Amino acid sequence: EVRLVESGGGSVEIGGSLRLSCTASGLILDSTEIGWYRQGPGNECELVSSIDREGSPEPQWYTDSVKGRFTIAQDSAKNTVYLQMNSLTPEDTGVYYCVAEPDTEELERCPATDFGYWGQGTQVTVSS
Repeated sequence: EVRLVESGGGSVEIGGSLRLSCTASGLILDSTEIGWYRQGPGNECELVSSIDREGSPEPQWYTDSVKGRFTIAQDSAKNTVYLQMNSLTPEDTGVYYCVAEPDTEELERCPATDFGYWGQGTQVTVSS
């Protein structure tokens, strides 16, 4: 059974930082694409970053709104993926989901039921 467990969410002030972690069991993370989706309040669910995304010229892929602020990284020895989030804004608020084998970059709601292996999600709240 594949299980993904996220941690590291919380509440921060504007401009603050958080690091999310996603540890997998039942799956070797560096054998597949791994991503982080975000469901913001009143927003669609969007893929914000992934590793080894098909068609990406770089191993790490980011949606435009987080480029230069977020960094995705993987520790194969710990079977864990991290999302370092800096210079956070209120628009980054949402539930963040770690997903193995992500697909479309936007969907109406997270988690999807027709693709990927999803963690339970971790809440990130950015406020002044």
